[in-house]
Amino acid sequence: MRNVSSPQLQLGELAIADIKIDSRSRDDIPQLLQGLQYLYTDKTLRSELFNVLEKIIPQETSIEHGRPGMALWSILVMGTLRLNLNCDYDRLLELANQHKTIRQMLGHGLVDDDETYSLQTIRDNVQKLTPEILDEINQIVVRAGQSLKKKKR
Repeated sequence: MRNVSSPQLQLGELAIADIKIDSRSRDDIPQLLQGLQYLYTDKTLRSELFNVLEKIIPQETSIEHGRPGMALWSILVMGTLRLNLNCDYDRLLELANQHKTIRQMLGHGLVDDDETYSLQTIRDNVQKLTPEILDEINQIVVRAGQSLKKKKR
């Protein structure tokens, strides 16, 4: 069973809208996280994104049986980081397990601070973002950016 994102906040977990991201940083990670935060907090965009992401769930997957997979939101966050930072899976593993703000964006709180990802889990899940899926996500992001630009004018 794969969920979109955790339906219930854990102890010490921040809602994605409440995550403080350093807007003064010149690094690319905070900029990516701000973009993801915007997409997540807009209900219409989030719905469109998750409709696309649900296509990566294998048809034969049973909701009642088997172990839960990585949340679709986590797959999107990690896939976005990997592609935009042009990093390998080893660096992505380090970021997902050690970077405080990324861990918050992945939905980790105080209770699961010791929970870490394995390299194979990240590789298996992020690879589900095929070029076709990424193209559909890109279309949503581009439309959102154009709409945002029009609003600022």
